[in-house]
Amino acid sequence: MADSGSEDIAVIGNTDLTPSESENNVKNAMVEKGTSLLKKMEISVAEAEKRTGKNAVNMQETYTVYLIETRPVDAASEGTNPVPDSLWRRYSEFELLRNYLLVTYPFLVVPPLPEKRVCKQDALVTAACKCDLHSCTVTSCFLQQAEFVWHKLSADNMDPDFVERRRVGLENFLLRVASHPDLSSDKIFYSFLTEENGWKETVFETGFQAKADSRLKALNATFRVKNPDKRFAEMKHYGDELQSVISQLLRVRARAADRLYGVYKVHGNYGRVFRYAASVDDILEEEEHYADQLKEYLFYADALRAVCRKHELTQYELEMAAQDLTSKKQQREELATGTIRTFSLKGVTSKLFGQETPEQREAKLKMLETQIEEGEELVKERNAECEEFVKSAWVDIERFKEQKDHDLREALISYAIMQISMCKKGIQVWNNAKECFSKM
Repeated sequence: MADSGSEDIAVIGNTDLTPSESENNVKNAMVEKGTSLLKKMEISVAEAEKRTGKNAVNMQETYTVYLIETRPVDAASEGTNPVPDSLWRRYSEFELLRNYLLVTYPFLVVPPLPEKRVCKQDALVTAACKCDLHSCTVTSCFLQQAEFVWHKLSADNMDPDFVERRRVGLENFLLRVASHPDLSSDKIFYSFLTEENGWKETVFETGFQAKADSRLKALNATFRVKNPDKRFAEMKHYGDELQSVISQLLRVRARAADRLYGVYKVHGNYGRVFRYAASVDDILEEEEHYADQLKEYLFYADALRAVCRKHELTQYELEMAAQDLTSKKQQREELATGTIRTFSLKGVTSKLFGQETPEQREAKLKMLETQIEEGEELVKERNAECEEFVKSAWVDIERFKEQKDHDLREALISYAIMQISMCKKGIQVWNNAKECFSKM
């Protein structure tokens, strides 16, 4: 790191470069392939701010913007503390960034965004699995009737507590992307962090929307693929199970939080000796932090299934190309040998309009030869794409599974420690109450 840092400084300090060339060198150094951006830049979503303005249809609306601050890591290591670069982004711009990453890197498990609004499980599951017939399980559909969130929380999108939790979620999203070995080197992502004006135009100029696969196309591939990769089929099932288990955890936690709230509020009426009961709101708000960590992996489950669906589509396109090539070769063989299948379209037309002339047959043979050559190239291309997709996707899936195991273990341990601490405080309160009653 010290060597690379000195090289970056030398490049930036080159007095022979124009300002634009120097800026490009800084950008290229920051987004160097294979190097995590988080090792070179500190990233944070510092605050949220409510604003009012006109939307696309010229109507007045109130929305929230988030302040993104970035600072080079080199500055902190050198003991200096420069003013961080900052810009404001709306939630919709975070969505645009993630959609771009999903289309550009279909073989990667792209980190999810926090939910857009406080919602019950029916809306949350819909957001997580998009209600795809091929990804929605009986278990997840059954769980749509349960709540994920403690219902005493405000359902207002502008509620300060919700906005703060979303701010933390958005910062976590940026840190996830910035620490990813592949996503962190994307120049559009770097522009999102550093260029406030013109960023949307830059994204749309990439043409990523035209590359996006339609849901109907993906659904068709799911049902028509003949030789699905067993590893990806198992991984898709793994994603369904992950969502189901986390759904149940969140449901149980929401019910327990609601009961705890009622118990503490009732006991809070007994007087100041139970003053700890008044802090139950703060305790349950703290619990929401751990619930948000679980929700992140609820949405991660859909990102994992998205990779599996893309593989199914890639495999289906390979099978269709191979099938078309086989058909073309069969047609060439029929023309070369003069063999015509009676019940084929060609056989029927021959019966109706007579046999083809040698010149017509020769012209068709030449056209078929050209199409077969193109088909063989296409099959090679599709096969290479499929192999490269499998190789890249599997590496990232293994990385994701290690990350998931570590994060969920840490979250659940921290949650257990918090519950133990709360129970100890509760015991102390009851001991104080016991002493109070014994003196009466």
